[in-house]
Amino acid sequence: MLLFGFGIVILYLFTRLYNISELPIFTDEAIYVRWAQIANNDANWRFISLVDGKQPSFVWAVMIIMRFIEDPLLAGRLTSVIAGLFSVIGLFFLGREIFKNSAIGVVSAFLYAIYPMALVYDRMALYESLLGAFAVWSLHFVILLVRRLRLDIALILGMVVGGGVLTKSSGFFNIYLLPISLLIFDWKQKNKWKRLLNWLGFAFLVTLLAYAIYSILRLSPFFHIIEEKNALFVYPFKEWILHPFNFLHGNLRGVWDWLWRYLTFVWIILIGLSFVIDRKFLREKIFLILWFFIPFAALALFGKTLYPRFIFFMTLALIPLIAFSIIKIYSIIRNKILLSTVFLLLLFLPLWSDYFIINNFSKAPIPFVDLEQYSNGWTSGAGVKEIVGFLEKEARDKKIFVGTQGTFGLMPYALEIYLVNNKNIILTGFWPIEEKLPKKLNEVRKQIPTYVLFYQPCNICRSIGEPPALWPVTLVSSYRRGIGAAYLSLYRINP
Repeated sequence: MLLFGFGIVILYLFTRLYNISELPIFTDEAIYVRWAQIANNDANWRFISLVDGKQPSFVWAVMIIMRFIEDPLLAGRLTSVIAGLFSVIGLFFLGREIFKNSAIGVVSAFLYAIYPMALVYDRMALYESLLGAFAVWSLHFVILLVRRLRLDIALILGMVVGGGVLTKSSGFFNIYLLPISLLIFDWKQKNKWKRLLNWLGFAFLVTLLAYAIYSILRLSPFFHIIEEKNALFVYPFKEWILHPFNFLHGNLRGVWDWLWRYLTFVWIILIGLSFVIDRKFLREKIFLILWFFIPFAALALFGKTLYPRFIFFMTLALIPLIAFSIIKIYSIIRNKILLSTVFLLLLFLPLWSDYFIINNFSKAPIPFVDLEQYSNGWTSGAGVKEIVGFLEKEARDKKIFVGTQGTFGLMPYALEIYLVNNKNIILTGFWPIEEKLPKKLNEVRKQIPTYVLFYQPCNICRSIGEPPALWPVTLVSSYRRGIGAAYLSLYRINP
């Protein structure tokens, strides 16, 4: 068993670290990494993420890794790699505990290592891997608590859930779903009412501790922005009640498409098969399904602006069900050739996706939205590394000025995380973009070499990556985003 565990860790680390820097920096990655830089250099800004309504724990984690890793983006992505490793370990304990079978735990850990959705987010400096780790461990300790009813488990669970809510508002589902665990409560024991009362007390303690940890954020004057930010992605009840089911059908189609593309239809079949291939642990299986389905349905019902990464943490509860079916298939099929063929079919689609995610992301068989955001669309930072290298070379012996299209997001943050300490480079963002050259750029181009970088849509630009027609510029370099029609382009403003 130890040998299998070591092999899974090696597999996990290889798939996460191989070509980890090949995927271009994504808009949100640039934001989070820049926040971590600022927080690392100025203790007064440790809650900087709250300025944009985001909880800070991921930024804090990146801030720590930055002290050991020179490349800021790599530091951010390694934070997700480490978080995903905790998910691997957590899924082993989760699968072993809920089905009382170590083999199911091992297979659960292996499945996470090759799970395409995990592979995407474990290699990016985004919140999702850390949120997923807290979700897995919260689920594990929820099961331990309802089965063993111990104070130490309740305290640990409260801290784990607290870590989840300090990562993302989705972490509150680990509190909201606590009553579901009564499905696996032992109702046959003689002292069941006393034990139920104990569970209620422990559940209250978990909730109290989690909210106490969350209340740390109230130290920041920007705490209220979290609610405002959440309202951009999820309808507040007062808005939702005006059109309760208008967007349900469209949202369901979207989240279902993302689910089956990442899980693959084969793994979805295995989830259903777990209920019929062996009737044991029926309550545990229903519990796992509900732990996934309730937040999944809530997202479809209340979702306003949705992305595939929002469902990642909830899908992790399904992995032990897939592992359960695989172990049962292994115990039923005795013919080794047939067994090998079946396993090859079960793993082919995920491994096929994994190959493209690692080696050719722009053509990976994953949801179109993620392909656009991370590789083929204007939110991708394809060309940033090359432009940073060019600007560093230009600024070796003289001062230069670099303007960017935009003041928040991919630009100027993707340049700032590498160039902010370069005294020869002056970085300034401009927005909105107007037909005529901004006054500041017009003045500075008379004094020092002046560049401007275009990367996103604007009403008066001819295409993504091009400036307005009246700007006096000369193209220096242009980089296509994956296989899309968007370009990131650097221009020199004619002196």
